[in-house]
Amino acid sequence: MDKTLKIISITFYSLIILMGQMIGLPFIFWLIFTSFEFGNSDQIFAVLGLIGVILNFTKYKKFRLGKVLSFVLMLAPIARQMTEIPIEKFNYLAFQIPLLIFVITYLIYILKQNENKKTEHNNV
Repeated sequence: MDKTLKIISITFYSLIILMGQMIGLPFIFWLIFTSFEFGNSDQIFAVLGLIGVILNFTKYKKFRLGKVLSFVLMLAPIARQMTEIPIEKFNYLAFQIPLLIFVITYLIYILKQNENKKTEHNNV
C-alpha cells in the first residue's frame, strides 16, 4: 500500500501543469529545465523539488522524517510559483486536481504507519 501511495503521489506531482504563454508544461519538465537555467531566481527551488523527488527513492523514505522532508522539498517550488505569480493564474483544473491528489496521497503516505511495525508489535 505504501508503494502504491508513493507512486500515485509522485505521478500526480509530475503531472501538475503550469500554464505558459502558449502551452501548458508538466511540472517535472519545469523542474528539470529550470534547475539547469543558471541565473534564474527559481533555480534553487527547482533543485529543491528534484531533491525531494529523489529522496523518495533512497533509504530515507522508510523514516517519517525523511518523508516529511521530501514532502516539504517538493512543495517548495510550488509555493514559490504561487507567491511570485498572481493566484488567479492558477485557477484551472490541470493545476488544481493533480496538486490536490498529490497533497492528499502524500499526506496519507506520511501518516500511515508501516505495516511491518504493526506486525512486529503484535508478535511480541
